[in-house]
Amino acid sequence: MRNFFPSDSCRDSQLKAINPQSWLQVERGKLPKFSSRSSYSSIDSLIKVPQPPILPHFKPVDYVEVLSQIHEELETCPPTKRSYLYLLQFQVFKGLGEVKLMRRSLRAAFLKAETVYDKLIFGAWLKYEKQDEDFVLDLLESCGKCAKELFGVIDIASEIAPVYIASSYVDSTFSRTVTFQIGREKIVCDRKKIATLSSPFQAMLNGCFKESFCDEIDLSENDISAMGFRLISKFTIKGTLDEGVSSDLLLEILVFSNKFCCETLKDACDRRLSSLVSSTMDAVDLMECALQEDAPVLAASCLQAILRDLPHSLNDSRVVELLSNVKSQQMSTLVGESAFSLYCFLSEVAMSTDPKLEMGAYFLERMVDSSENNQQKMVACHQLGCVKFLRKEYDDAEVHFRAAFDAGHTYSIVGLARVMSHIKGHKRLAFEKLSSIISSMNALGWMYQERSLHCEGDTSWDDLERATELDPTLTYPYMSRAASFMRRQNSQSALAEINRILGFKQALECLELRFCFYLAIEDYQSAMCDVQAILTLCPEYRMFDGRVPALQLRTLVREHVENWTEADCWMQLYERWSSVDDIGSLSVIYQMLESDSPKGVLYFRQSLLLLRLNCPEAAMRSLELARQHASSEHERLVYEGWILYDSGHCEEGLRKADESIRIKRSFEAFFLKAYALADSCLDPSCSSTVISLLEEALRCPSDRLRKGQALNNLGSVYVDCENLEAAADCYMNALEIRHTRAHQGLARVHFLKNDKTAAYNEMTKLIDNAKSNASAYEKRSEYCERELTKADLEMVTRLDPLRVYPYRYRAAVLMDNRKEKEAISELTRAIAFKADLHLLHLRAAFHEHIGDVTGALRDCRAALSVDPNHQEMLELHSRVNNTQEP
Repeated sequence: MRNFFPSDSCRDSQLKAINPQSWLQVERGKLPKFSSRSSYSSIDSLIKVPQPPILPHFKPVDYVEVLSQIHEELETCPPTKRSYLYLLQFQVFKGLGEVKLMRRSLRAAFLKAETVYDKLIFGAWLKYEKQDEDFVLDLLESCGKCAKELFGVIDIASEIAPVYIASSYVDSTFSRTVTFQIGREKIVCDRKKIATLSSPFQAMLNGCFKESFCDEIDLSENDISAMGFRLISKFTIKGTLDEGVSSDLLLEILVFSNKFCCETLKDACDRRLSSLVSSTMDAVDLMECALQEDAPVLAASCLQAILRDLPHSLNDSRVVELLSNVKSQQMSTLVGESAFSLYCFLSEVAMSTDPKLEMGAYFLERMVDSSENNQQKMVACHQLGCVKFLRKEYDDAEVHFRAAFDAGHTYSIVGLARVMSHIKGHKRLAFEKLSSIISSMNALGWMYQERSLHCEGDTSWDDLERATELDPTLTYPYMSRAASFMRRQNSQSALAEINRILGFKQALECLELRFCFYLAIEDYQSAMCDVQAILTLCPEYRMFDGRVPALQLRTLVREHVENWTEADCWMQLYERWSSVDDIGSLSVIYQMLESDSPKGVLYFRQSLLLLRLNCPEAAMRSLELARQHASSEHERLVYEGWILYDSGHCEEGLRKADESIRIKRSFEAFFLKAYALADSCLDPSCSSTVISLLEEALRCPSDRLRKGQALNNLGSVYVDCENLEAAADCYMNALEIRHTRAHQGLARVHFLKNDKTAAYNEMTKLIDNAKSNASAYEKRSEYCERELTKADLEMVTRLDPLRVYPYRYRAAVLMDNRKEKEAISELTRAIAFKADLHLLHLRAAFHEHIGDVTGALRDCRAALSVDPNHQEMLELHSRVNNTQEP
């Protein structure tokens, strides 16, 4: 889903429409030069900051409490309810932006599914989430490992119990045979066998009806062909339908069996038809009949085919129409009691495709209809409100936001406030509503962020400051403040403000704004850097609210920067890599990919940087591109090894490294093998093998960037082996070729030699040389006295508020000083915007320490939602739980 979620009506009315072409002239070499007086008025539209999106997510005010309640219910609920609870957990993690935890919840929903409907829905959902990772399965197969998809196609027929009707045949004095006439054809049947088909046939053939006394019965007006009835007659004798019967004939028999209540025959037709469903087209052709004739196996098989082909199957309007118009009495045939889960999945796919499309509203309306409790209602109504708002159906949006808010979803006040203020013009009322919310509970950052939109001047500025204080991960406050500085012709403060968030969060909209700032001050080289970083992170990104492709803007800016030779590019990459400038390094690599440089190597370097920037999906995409552009088989095997390793298949990754080494001894193959072995082997004896592998890597040709990394890793292994002199030599050699991060390893060596001052000084060098240095401040804090430690950790929190160690340290110090309330508050302020196991664990321990069993149990349960297998957390939970018991 796009980052800029609000509609055009919510834009800043004081700013003019964006026209990047007027700013960036297509004519070669001609960008406008502005006087100091005119430049900032001309750039006003370029630095327009859209209002923050109304996120279509479940965002409870106290997510810890909700996660705790879910965990508690999972401990005691009937098995059939577990999948729904994991779906709710998924919704909570989605609202927190925790992608890995979201997928784990979906996986749990699938693994704990009791019904065939839950299995096929969550299996298809997981397949959809992993649709870009099919190449990993191919690689696993190339290693000889069974790569059978965990979430593969479900055998629906085996999951739904067959229908068995005990024979109720009543012996009679009627003849043993009966002839049925259909058109001009006559079919002689066993009266007893036909009578066992159903009660209506039993009554017809052996009851008091006139047909009971006839040896010949006319069925011509009952929509069954002679061929169809012959198959029915055979079925009564054999108990199975003939092989190779066409779908049209099976449908005919299905309709007939439903009409005459022949449940066993109907079940056989249902199952045989389901076996013919192999594509979305088959599903569309058969679904309507399945629903009309109440054929659950066929209906579920059709649904599975459609869901497993998402999002492509939604391109067929017939699919959307079918799924949007299922009658309430047909719903159980289609999906049992899992309608909410089905429409939750479908609406997720529809909104990801285009949240403004009508099909998203259709599915969300069905999701609202299928809601069975307040939690489901608030999720469905809020999402429907978001879609209606995007579609400019503001009255409907208000109704649904109101319903979600009344059901308990406080975040829906954001949608209500936008409608009140920007659509109906009741700005003051929106401000008062938000003020009431803020004063009635523990306020969150988004509340102040939203209120800032409905006031002006210092009040708005103060609210933005408070929003950042409560939730430093919100991007809008930084962007708004930075844009404000820029409008006041204070470019230095504007860049400093936007750099605050870009220091720890690579938000595309923030990079875009900084790009605009650089254009405003005519720093085209820096603008080029940012647009190339944007294109690396998201190749299809469109700027200025989706109106202009980023690639087009890069083309325009490129005319105004110096062209680098390949040698220049390598020098620039070396400089930026050495100064830990990850965004700058990404930009240089993007530029180099246009040259004749080996692309496999460059895409691989790109993947390393993206991992460092915590962009795992983009990193995997780059690794796959590296694999595709490998210049040799041994190089390709290395990239395949990294793909497997990063996907959690370490053993297979090692195997690829060995294959590569057998073909050619190379730095990257030995490095991969050493890295994977060091990470996976817990036996201390592995260290000598890792050392040998890294030494082999260093003997192979490579550039200084990679050799510096190998030396750094080798030093780390030597430290673990307590060979401090060898470790120091490695780090010194790495520093000689400007591997700046080696300062950290050398500092550790000094510390282990009891030279704390030298360790502190070494980390200071890293801080001075690294552009991204929050981790360096954190590490340096270990090598100084308490006051300096406190100062360093405060700096860490300013540079990267997502790093949790500073909060834990400060809380522990407060607890040591018997300031229990302050200690818990320190952890609480971080937990409010980051669902971290260690923060929750420590706060649970603090609650236990002060005798707050309820608080401790709540945090334990929430922490186990984050990591269900964390041993220390399980022990604490067990201990606290036992304390609570009478």
